Amino acid sequence: MTAIPVPVARHQPVLATLADADLVPLAKRGDEPAVRAIVQRHNQRLFRTARAVIRNDAEAEDVVQAAYIKAFTNLAAFRGEAEFSTWLTRIALNEALARVRARKNTTGLEEIDMQATSAGGEVVQFPSSLSATDPETELSRSQARLLLEQAVDELPNDFRAIFVLRDVEGMSTDEAASYLGIRPETAKTRLHRARKMMRQSIEKRLSGAFSALFPFDGARCAFMADRVVGALAPTL
Repeated sequence: MTAIPVPVARHQPVLATLADADLVPLAKRGDEPAVRAIVQRHNQRLFRTARAVIRNDAEAEDVVQAAYIKAFTNLAAFRGEAEFSTWLTRIALNEALARVRARKNTTGLEEIDMQATSAGGEVVQFPSSLSATDPETELSRSQARLLLEQAVDELPNDFRAIFVLRDVEGMSTDEAASYLGIRPETAKTRLHRARKMMRQSIEKRLSGAFSALFPFDGARCAFMADRVVGALAPTL
């Protein structure tokens, strides 16, 4: 019997492992897998950036979609003078700011220059990749995330953007300043103020809650009473 030759598929690199610099030329040629890889890589950062300005999940998703469409239909304009991620983020920021300006007569981030202040403040870290082991743990994480998201939403636009890029996305101050198109000194001032406002907001929300810590009532209290009575039964 003569073996039937089977064509060997040419090796294709795993797109997710390619750098943006390698994916962009493919996307320019209309390569769908490359476009998908770019979108999946940058989704979280663009969403968080848009969400920091818009403060609405559904609208932030619309902003991200619009930013991608604008970026992919204008890839020829990307000259590689800046990082591709920076270029994408600026498009998403501009799209978000345009929407805010359309519904309110607000001033863009790049036009606001806050004065330096000596205010203090500590970094407030968002819940990260800790895995929940049970429903109670997951509920606690959800409540903590909701508390932090509400505090972030209360920040003024200029402070909210730098806080999200710096303390949520983990960018350096210089990198975040570059994304926002502001001076590093301005970014540091805004971040300092944002952290202080976050701390004050969270402390205000938690005010009076400390008395409820470590509750030992209800069934737990009754169970302890049963245990004590049971232990003392011989002497009662």
